[in-house]
Amino acid sequence: MTLTELNNLPKPTLAEALQKCCGSTAWVENMVALFPIADAETLLHEATNQWNKLSEADWREAFTHHSKIGGDVAALREKFASTSQWAEGEQASVKQASQATLEALAAGNAEYEQKFGYIFIVCATGKTADEMLALLQARMPNSPENEILIAAGEQDKITRIRLKKLLAA
Repeated sequence: MTLTELNNLPKPTLAEALQKCCGSTAWVENMVALFPIADAETLLHEATNQWNKLSEADWREAFTHHSKIGGDVAALREKFASTSQWAEGEQASVKQASQATLEALAAGNAEYEQKFGYIFIVCATGKTADEMLALLQARMPNSPENEILIAAGEQDKITRIRLKKLLAA
């Protein structure tokens, strides 16, 4: 889809397209209000700008729209069907991981979610399962106040990648 096509979508359809990039209702509403947008650079800039204005509750809402890395793909496929193709590509290396790595990711995800109250958010594009596991383990000692900022930064990266995919579709 070109930016011109995106600019010309009816607002509900535009909101649906943006929801595939970021699951925060407030972010989607804020972004829709900015359209039409002049160019891709402005789109990406505003995506980050609007993301950084959101509350922690809005960030946490966005996190609920992600599948767990190394999680139960079958159960999550139905819940996140609209972004499943993109998420699958982002997490492709997990499918090639060893059983031990997958089990460690699953255990680490459970521990992370117990500690922080949301799933482990990482921009998985270009990372192996072992790299994601190392990142998860490295972030476990973080304070909740620090970790939410890191997770929000990772979500921003994911959103920007998905916006680029939306424009390339």
